[in-house]
Amino acid sequence: MRYAFSTLGLPGAPLERSAALAAAHGYAGLELRAHPEEPLHPDSPPADRAAGRRALTAAGVEVLAVAGYARVAAAGADEPVLAELHALVRLAADLEAPYVRVFPGGAGQPESAADAHAVRRLAAAAPFAERHGVRILLETHDSHRTAAAAARVLDRVGQGGAGALWDVLHTWLGGESPARSRRALERHLGYVQVKDVASAQELTPLGLGAGVLPLAEAVASVPQDGWLCWEYEKRWYPGAAELPGQLARGREYLEHLVARGASMPAQAE
Repeated sequence: MRYAFSTLGLPGAPLERSAALAAAHGYAGLELRAHPEEPLHPDSPPADRAAGRRALTAAGVEVLAVAGYARVAAAGADEPVLAELHALVRLAADLEAPYVRVFPGGAGQPESAADAHAVRRLAAAAPFAERHGVRILLETHDSHRTAAAAARVLDRVGQGGAGALWDVLHTWLGGESPARSRRALERHLGYVQVKDVASAQELTPLGLGAGVLPLAEAVASVPQDGWLCWEYEKRWYPGAAELPGQLARGREYLEHLVARGASMPAQAE
């Protein structure tokens, strides 16, 4: 198992700092939030991309994913969404990242319409992503928060350039067990985002293991050669504790769950 954390937990931090923290605390990768508030995003010039790549390489840290904000199930024309997807793929390719994260964003529409938008756009963008050595991952989030909903789209896309990012919080909020999530995403899973919260009503991020999410069961469902990424949502909850002081303990907790999960019997549904 390899470990990463999201730069959402270090809002606006220079890449050198994020990479140094990852290297110092046993994280092999970073999920880079691709937003204008951050060092790198789809409009970053080539020189900035190259400098960022050098900083990460010098620290011995990989870019696991470029976390974009494209909404593939949203209402509206396809062209702006596809242009955003292509820009995210190019950024990921420049950073040698294997994945791009996208959201569904299909709220306010009939399920069939949202699904159709997502299928059409992902099917159109997946070949472009594959040519660049990148896979576009639809996160279990908002209008498609369960693995079953994400898989419903991805089964219809049916291309290797599109897959799923399993956000454990959202599948739990959707009432889906980790075992059921894992089965739904069997053919589509890219990697898994872990986090912890106090309750479904109190979503301020906590240290891993300090909340109520079924992290042990989720981690036990992850392939042993996969990635676990800690998404600590400090950007959205500025009153949350600072992430750097929690990084070592978080990785140790995940390692404990991985070791425990290797000896756990399969969970019945």
